[in-house]
Amino acid sequence: MDVSWTALPPEIIETISQKLPIYTDYIRFRSVCRTWFSSLPKTPLHLPPQLPWLIFSQQSFFDISTHKTHLINLPLSSHRTRICGSSHGFLIILNETPQIRLFNPLTGASLFLPPLHTFPNVVSFDYSNIGREYFVRNPNGDLGFFNLKQMCNYFIRKIVLSSSPQNDHFVAFAIVDGYNNLAFCKKGYDSWIFMSDEIFQFWEDVVYHQGLFYAVSKGGMIVVCDVDIPRVSVIETNVPVEFSGDIFYVVFSGEEMLLVTRSLGQEFSDGGIESNDMFVYKTVGFEVFKMDWNVMAWEKIETLGDRALFVGGNSSLCFSAVDFVGCCADCIYFTDDYSESNHDDAYGKHDFGVFRLLDQIIDPLLPSYPRNSYSWLGWPLPIWVSPNPC
Repeated sequence: MDVSWTALPPEIIETISQKLPIYTDYIRFRSVCRTWFSSLPKTPLHLPPQLPWLIFSQQSFFDISTHKTHLINLPLSSHRTRICGSSHGFLIILNETPQIRLFNPLTGASLFLPPLHTFPNVVSFDYSNIGREYFVRNPNGDLGFFNLKQMCNYFIRKIVLSSSPQNDHFVAFAIVDGYNNLAFCKKGYDSWIFMSDEIFQFWEDVVYHQGLFYAVSKGGMIVVCDVDIPRVSVIETNVPVEFSGDIFYVVFSGEEMLLVTRSLGQEFSDGGIESNDMFVYKTVGFEVFKMDWNVMAWEKIETLGDRALFVGGNSSLCFSAVDFVGCCADCIYFTDDYSESNHDDAYGKHDFGVFRLLDQIIDPLLPSYPRNSYSWLGWPLPIWVSPNPC
């Protein structure tokens, strides 16, 4: 006896839907018929992290699973804007106001972290005068000042989140003032708290893993930050002779801690509308190291296996390429995050691509996109963001 698919019990429909790890597959499944649509929630709660989109302008993003560009409408302020992080589907947005905004480009959800003037080293703040000055205590104890433009570009290097901001227990963690301070805030806090003001290192990147934040310095030092106490534990590491690079990223692959080093070179610009006939920085290669916790040493690895890494201004991500259509194994997908201080001229906005670790070759990610395009002007640097329906 034939039974119509539309007559399946709701609990069976829900059980099947939970076997779908890709958000777009879930949407298609829910859209099969009215019965399935009404039996399933609009927001699935079972999904693992999704393959990220590349947001490269206020109006569009690139989906590597389909190799298609889609339209999007980011409600960015008319003020000069910088995206200083992307984590759990949310962009962390700064502009020339004190606000630090979290925005989900998939759902439109928005909320705010404590503003810039609530960091402990901002000793005074005047938003009423023309200069919009912040007076900030430097690591050596001297008092300096930043205007709003400088605060937007320099004061915060990067912000990562422990989980989606919709979670009542999420934590935001910031690398502050370039090199000297690590700060955090929890949901509901009205100000930021420093982990420590006595460890002076140039912190390159930070990642959240199993209840702790791990920050890595230019020399490969690790600090483990427990925000519940709060407490900082310093781990001195040994590095191999080939350990070098201009930018470092840290990411966990399961229980394995990886460190990605990025090397930059210079090339003469092509004289386009954004280049001003100057030398510009360009990525020339990557190396990957893993932490051997037995001897506290970084060891170089030659291959990522079936893994793919996504690095840049986002919280660094690691995926198994076999789980996603269009994702290439043993590759590093990268965007520029080194020219924040220069992004008036947008030099770095074209420095993104796919680095193949095995043969050390960089492939273009958007080969057909015009290099000198007016659509770049005025927008933040391209950034990866994992679509999150929650």
